[in-house]
Amino acid sequence: MGVAEDSEPPLKRVKGPLEESKSLPEDHSTTISVSCSLGDQMARPLTSQGDGETIGSQGVIRKAEFIKIITRALYSLGYDKSGALLEEESGIPLHSSVVNLFMGQVTNGRWDDSVATLRTIGLSDEIMKSASFLILEQKFLELLKMEKVAAALDTLRNEIVPLHVNLDRVHKLASCIISPSQCIRLGISGQDTEGTKSGSKILEKLQKLLPAAIMIPEKRLEHLVERALDVQREACVFHNTLDSDLSLYSDHQCGKNQIPSQTLQVKENGQVLLKHNLCGHQKPVLIVSWSPDDSQILTCGQDEVIRRWDVSSGECLHVYEKTGVGLISCGWFPDGRGIFAGMTDKSICLWDLDGRDLECWKGQRTLRISDMAITDDGKRIISVCRESAILLLDREAKFDRLIEEVDMITSFSLSKDNKFLLVNLMNQEIHLWSIEGDPKLISEYKGHKRTRFVIRSCFGGLDQSFIASGSEDSQVYIWHRCSGELLLALPGHSGAVNCVSWNPGNLHMLASASDDGTIRIWGLDRFNLKGGEQSNGSNHQCNGRS
Repeated sequence: MGVAEDSEPPLKRVKGPLEESKSLPEDHSTTISVSCSLGDQMARPLTSQGDGETIGSQGVIRKAEFIKIITRALYSLGYDKSGALLEEESGIPLHSSVVNLFMGQVTNGRWDDSVATLRTIGLSDEIMKSASFLILEQKFLELLKMEKVAAALDTLRNEIVPLHVNLDRVHKLASCIISPSQCIRLGISGQDTEGTKSGSKILEKLQKLLPAAIMIPEKRLEHLVERALDVQREACVFHNTLDSDLSLYSDHQCGKNQIPSQTLQVKENGQVLLKHNLCGHQKPVLIVSWSPDDSQILTCGQDEVIRRWDVSSGECLHVYEKTGVGLISCGWFPDGRGIFAGMTDKSICLWDLDGRDLECWKGQRTLRISDMAITDDGKRIISVCRESAILLLDREAKFDRLIEEVDMITSFSLSKDNKFLLVNLMNQEIHLWSIEGDPKLISEYKGHKRTRFVIRSCFGGLDQSFIASGSEDSQVYIWHRCSGELLLALPGHSGAVNCVSWNPGNLHMLASASDDGTIRIWGLDRFNLKGGEQSNGSNHQCNGRS
């Protein structure tokens, strides 16, 4: 089949690979007339510009590609006249005349013509066969819908099968002839074979298959801009702002002032009002755990029992215990419908809220003083099982993995996405482990002080990109999670800082608890925020330069 060159200017051509064209007769040209008066100067023929020419300070951006991507973006945004005008003025067409012809044929469902044109584009044999398969499959399905079974069978035997592509799919298509309901099982609906809608969908699939130089990808400019923002965000060690705060007008870079570093409040003894005095434990209380909906709490006495309390009334709702065995730690199921506990016999037990046993694992599962956690899906239980080992227990698969540490473990913290574990060690190190699949140590954090007490650390900030920890030198330490760089050491307390907690609902708020009897609430340094050059809570480099 011969291919006619498209000699009309862009303003008079069908625009955009995904635009739905009106139904045209079989012998109709694929060009249509667009009424748009832009002056006689726009009627001049295209001239070749930009071939081999580069733009930008580094000379790595090809002008022709740059203009084509902008043109594609204009069409995608619905600015068809502007896109055509850019093609006309630059002399750089978005697609060749052959590709424009091909897209028009596909959009209008002219399957035989489009396959013939496809062979003239200059594709590799593999891509040409795969693209032909997509087109001929659509032809086959439309013939079946029109109940032209003989023609559909001929297309399958003489056009699709000789391609030797996707034979499993070919067998399924053949079954559609015998059983039309097979089309539904293949995920093919009646709408997939309706006129220009089917052509547009096939064009979307072809766009992902054909080389980008042949058919410019949809939203390519948006992808490049998003990737540039990703690079800037990843390079910003203090990044702690929402994506909505990013701007295209200048390069993004957060300053230290985006990390909570200023004391906003100091809670001292007597500043908290007593709501209920929960009585019932006979021994010291080791654990207090809030329910997921904050309406109840669990308390665990040392080697004793677990009690479940109603927060509003202060009433004890249930007592959990096992004869001859003490309980040393506890926590809630993610849905709040059950609890888990570590026992003095080193087993782990699960109960529903009414105290019925659900599961129990015996053996060396927990220590007498043990941190425990459960993933959000309820599938994995995590506990310290030996002085230098953490157990990852898979409830569904009925197997466990171990994290073996180099020193005694004092505490751990599970990330919000359940993919990472932060482990505090006796040797004044904090280790970050990936617990997806086989456990893997991925980062270490140093600088804080720990000699006598249990010090707890936490994840925090945007996407939990920071690690915060208490310290026996009365400071709060903050590291960048990925790089391990120590970013800040916050003075303020007068005693050892035992525990820190980053507000999950406020990226810029952190709490710390100390032996000095106070809890400090940390926020942004508003003085430095006012003194710097900001936009929407971020620092920016002017004119794209550092």
